[in-house]
Amino acid sequence: MPPVVPAATGRYFIVKTHFSILKTFSLAAVMALPMWAQQDGSIRGTVTIETSGRPLHHATILVSPAGRQAESNEDGEYEITGLPPGTYSITAHMHSLSGGRQTVQVQSGQTAVVDFALALSPVRTEIVVSATEREQVAFDSFQTTNSLDAIELTERSAAGMGDVLDRLPGIHKRSFGPGNTRPVIRGFDGDRVLIMQDGLPTGTLSSQSGDHGESIEASSLERLEVVKGPATLLYGSNALGGVVNAVTGHHMAHQHPHQGVRGYLSGFGGSGNGQGGGAAGFEVGVGNWLMWGNGSGQRTGDYRTPIGVIDNSHTRLTNSSAGAGWYGEKTFFDFGYRYDEGRYGVPFAGRFHSHGHDDDHDDDDHDDDDHDDDDHDDDDHDDDDHDDDHDDDHDEEEEPIDLRFRRHNVRFSGGFRNLDGFVSAFRMSVNYSDWQHEELEDSNPETIFRNQQVVYRGVFDQRRVGNLTGTFGFQGIHRDYKVTGAEALAPPVKQNGIALFTLQEMDFEKFRVQLGGRFDNNRYDPVGLENRSFNGFSGAAGLYVPTWTGGAAVINYTHSYRAPALEELYNRGPHVGNLTYEIGNPNLERELSNGIEFGLRHQTGRVRGEVNVFNYRIGNFVYLAPTGDIDDGLPEAEYSQGTSRFTGTEMGLDVGLTRNVWLNLGADYVNAKLVATDQPLPRMPPLRGRTGLDFRFGGLSIKPELIMASNQDRTFENETSTAGYAVANLRASYTLTQQHAMHIFAVNYFNMGDRLYRNHLSFIKDLAPEIGRGVRFTYTVRFF
Repeated sequence: MPPVVPAATGRYFIVKTHFSILKTFSLAAVMALPMWAQQDGSIRGTVTIETSGRPLHHATILVSPAGRQAESNEDGEYEITGLPPGTYSITAHMHSLSGGRQTVQVQSGQTAVVDFALALSPVRTEIVVSATEREQVAFDSFQTTNSLDAIELTERSAAGMGDVLDRLPGIHKRSFGPGNTRPVIRGFDGDRVLIMQDGLPTGTLSSQSGDHGESIEASSLERLEVVKGPATLLYGSNALGGVVNAVTGHHMAHQHPHQGVRGYLSGFGGSGNGQGGGAAGFEVGVGNWLMWGNGSGQRTGDYRTPIGVIDNSHTRLTNSSAGAGWYGEKTFFDFGYRYDEGRYGVPFAGRFHSHGHDDDHDDDDHDDDDHDDDDHDDDDHDDDDHDDDHDDDHDEEEEPIDLRFRRHNVRFSGGFRNLDGFVSAFRMSVNYSDWQHEELEDSNPETIFRNQQVVYRGVFDQRRVGNLTGTFGFQGIHRDYKVTGAEALAPPVKQNGIALFTLQEMDFEKFRVQLGGRFDNNRYDPVGLENRSFNGFSGAAGLYVPTWTGGAAVINYTHSYRAPALEELYNRGPHVGNLTYEIGNPNLERELSNGIEFGLRHQTGRVRGEVNVFNYRIGNFVYLAPTGDIDDGLPEAEYSQGTSRFTGTEMGLDVGLTRNVWLNLGADYVNAKLVATDQPLPRMPPLRGRTGLDFRFGGLSIKPELIMASNQDRTFENETSTAGYAVANLRASYTLTQQHAMHIFAVNYFNMGDRLYRNHLSFIKDLAPEIGRGVRFTYTVRFF
């Protein structure tokens, strides 16, 4: 049995430990300030627009691996000082404009000159900050990453984050309708994929249940980043499968002042679901002060499929935020407030919910929806063999189930930089999040979820010494979770966590080595049940080797730890969102994962390609094991543990066939199973491929594509197979670039053939196919 810890003793331990960590790291920062007798160099240059030759201001210039950055001024000029002597890679970019990469040698006490001419390019420079806490080009990262910029996010606007990221290599979407889609990374879902906002957890409950969604509206973001594979070193145990980080504004990635006004305005609308929405935001700089604000919103009606409209699939989502910051040469601070709210329908939830209230129920509530896979290949969509027409007897019994949510978020950040000691910078962030959502039956609240949490995080940047750079830091969380109402499956729980971490990198010019480690303590204090405490160490080692001109090979080994989630420990009762009567297990042990990943990358003017192969073996893997019984109309399952294995690959290739025509190819696959029984794990993505072309004429881009997925018949208990499909899409955009503004007009004609297909990762795939034919129009202007 797990040890029982008195509540008073536990609280004393937590407070004392949190205070000790803060005191120790603050002392380390003070002691690390002695002067280093080394004369630095600098880089300066000018950024222009290639087509007009005019200077471009507010372009971002990034120096790797130093992680230093600057913005061009009104005359297009920039300068980056305080660089230790060495060889650096430097890039310049602004939204969809990029200017390639250049290598520069910085000499002691001297200034190197590097100029850029930015132009529209089919191969964009992807920038990420989530992989190492420092902004870097994705190509240089040890981890496998993806990044979508603000313009791409507006074109992909959707109510659910899973829809926004779906079809990126290795990323699929889990859903219980369009309002709650969530990304699945390499087959990992739930508590193993961490969703963050500006580097800290959002505080929502989307990991708990298939019908819980995220509140972030993508069209208001500066960037959306994905780190694939274990990211536990920097972000904690529930990043075992990967991380999604929403960067809300330019100021969050570039903490420095700028003069004048920059901002954006966008609008979008489409058919197939009656989508409409827009977003607007601004930043105003005066002296060292920066003020910002933005707002966005969208709504959709019930979406249409080739066999009819999916009732109660509507969505509504709005966000607003404001803040201010002061950015000096040595010190900075900022603070902000954000409010999210929305409501979405949960299709067919009423059908399963109503069974939960019946005494006389059986296990065939949706057996009639077993569909013949061959029907998916019919173009006439008669679908006579399907019994999921919405005219059956169930519809008269169903009460519509909606989910209404709101989130308050307050954040403060501050720190020091450009220090002349071993520690070159320190950043401290404190984030308070108050999440609440209500599950509504016929518009009446039946169950209310409340999750309040405070997260703090401190990161120290080390000054480059020889070939060594790195970061180290601490992180903590206090969480208060409470559910009331008809489906309160777990008691009120208080959760506390503390962690220490470090990530170090050594650059030997011909290759780079990355080493890291993290220690976590996670503690649960449930009302009326035994306390649990988990300790774990995560470690990683990576090797990055430039191979040929424009090429690189990367190999990573990771040892990762994950504490069980509170729902895995304490849930008990009918959980419609997971279509299961769940029985938690308070005796669960920590998960331990050992993984290895190998990648090859290539990027030159006419070719960009990447292929990754991964294998993870996870001991004490937590999963829902069916008991064979039916309870409250749902299959009963207990949280159990066993050894699992995840193996897969993802690849992408973009080739310039001519100056104006590019070929785009991609594929991904994952195979996951329980080792002891060789049984596939549930809701694993099928083999998927993508082929497309990109025709470019000046600012015009036309992209036809074909998405293909194979049958998925490797299924878990109580899971049905899913037929393969092929869906054709057409995207087109026109970009008008001016010295102080960029206008983008885009159209997306999706599912052109009105194909009937189903998402294997949807909890209601047998009842609700994916959306049919539709068109989405988007206009965005970004001024700077």
